[in-house]
Amino acid sequence: MKRVSLLAIVMMAAAAIAGTEEKVDPRVRTYISPSRVVWQSENSDKASVSNSDILCRPRLGQVPEGAFLNGSGCTLENKGERAGVLVDFGRELHGGLLIASGGPSSRGVKVRVRFGESVAEAMSELGERGACNDHAIRDSEIDLPWAGTREIGNTGFRFVRIDLLTKGRLQIEYLKAVSLMRPMQYLGGFKCSDNRLNEVWATAARTVHLCCQDYLWDGIKRDRLVWMGDSHPEMMSILAVFGAQSILPESFDYMRATTSPNAWMDSMPSYTLWWLRCVYEWYHYTGDLDYLKKHQEYIKATCKHVLQHIGADNKCTMGGFLDWPSNHNKPAVASGMQALMLEAMVCSSKMAEALNDAEFKKECDNAVSRLASVKPDPHGSKQAAALLALAGLRDEREMYDQVLGKDGVKNVSTFYGYYMLEAMSKAGENQCAVNTVRDYWGGMLDMGATSFWEDFNIAWTNNAFRIDQLPVSGKKDIHGDYGEFCYVGFRHSLCHGWSSGPAAWLIHHVLGITAKETGCKTVRVKPFLGDLEWAEGSFPLPTGEAVKVRVDKTPDGQLKTDIKAPDWVKIIQ
Repeated sequence: MKRVSLLAIVMMAAAAIAGTEEKVDPRVRTYISPSRVVWQSENSDKASVSNSDILCRPRLGQVPEGAFLNGSGCTLENKGERAGVLVDFGRELHGGLLIASGGPSSRGVKVRVRFGESVAEAMSELGERGACNDHAIRDSEIDLPWAGTREIGNTGFRFVRIDLLTKGRLQIEYLKAVSLMRPMQYLGGFKCSDNRLNEVWATAARTVHLCCQDYLWDGIKRDRLVWMGDSHPEMMSILAVFGAQSILPESFDYMRATTSPNAWMDSMPSYTLWWLRCVYEWYHYTGDLDYLKKHQEYIKATCKHVLQHIGADNKCTMGGFLDWPSNHNKPAVASGMQALMLEAMVCSSKMAEALNDAEFKKECDNAVSRLASVKPDPHGSKQAAALLALAGLRDEREMYDQVLGKDGVKNVSTFYGYYMLEAMSKAGENQCAVNTVRDYWGGMLDMGATSFWEDFNIAWTNNAFRIDQLPVSGKKDIHGDYGEFCYVGFRHSLCHGWSSGPAAWLIHHVLGITAKETGCKTVRVKPFLGDLEWAEGSFPLPTGEAVKVRVDKTPDGQLKTDIKAPDWVKIIQ
């Protein structure tokens, strides 16, 4: 048991007496300067911008810096028309913007601030192709102080545009992005002889890290909520990169606290099934039996509700949702729900066994037997085929040959792409999975991504300009011109944690490190290089230690593997 300091006890007691709850923000603030000026308005007799390059130079943080009266920063002057500048902070961030304004002419000025995950979004008008202030304000007009600072924004962004609305002159002494993130140590890692895979891994890991805010969010611009389906691939990435982070049980507990066992989490039956799987994955990784005991009655009540939705024909009768790109194919969704329900019941049976609850285990095992008797068709869907293969409802080789191995990365999706990779591996097609990571997730990198997106279709890249470019006449805007359902145009999130699957998959299937026993007491190391020359990295253990692996291809094509692990971990190969 962790010791609690006397000061902490006093503070908690004081809060209880006052009838309030105090919680320390687990996130850290970091100030980041712009990396480049992307655009500034043209100079004329009605508007001008000067000295904009100073915004990218190191600044000391005083207001003003330099000449007190005249100011020493970037000057925007409105003489009848707005003057504006757009900067790039170099990578996707979560947080806001600190604006420092100086010079006496800056008194009483009003500016418009627009955040964007792409250049085009930062240049857009509200209402234009999905541009909105839903969930987080990204477009607003504010007053600025003279010789002071103002902080604005709480959203996901990379680009910021500032326009001077009022007539007069504004001295921007400096701009700083205020990055807000949890300080989580990268205990897991991956590097190999292919730089593109290295960049994909790092971007996937950073994507899920950005989504670790007060809880585990789906995205940092939209929706900024715990969505349990999204949480499963996010969880697999977090465990593979950061290990046993408290944000995981905190997020699962939040969903339990806000959802009756007779209701569906996030109003979707599939997301309750994902909750059961997530709770089991946490137990399997950490060996934390007390966590299961805490949720025992809720798990049983939830499963009782779930089991009411197995029909007389042993088919899942829940209405379902897998992911957005599969939503048009209702027969495939029904097939995927059968597999997802089966997997949830398998996990529930394992939890019942750990809890030594024989009656509950018998109920789960009966459900598993009934659900497994149905052999659904994937209906051409890679999402459904992946789930069917992973659940054992259809032969993995058959699903690969019929669906998953066809048409390259066409119909791969950001959320279920993780399960497609896993199903390819189960079918013995690791090289196809490696190529999928290169071509699909790498396709987002080719379009300027520094985090992975809510949805992506490789066809969108045809005749499209990058997200870090100004709009190009005659070309498609890959952000503003695509998307459907709830993510039309600029409402589309370009940092969504469910897209982080390669962060886990590359560690589990290229380095080949997987936990085979509860609490990671037994770990299998079975690397795959395929067309790679070498790979190295690590997999975190729940103790904060790690299993480290280096694998090299020898001249005769054999693999030489070096493994380092704590003494308490049994390694099998």
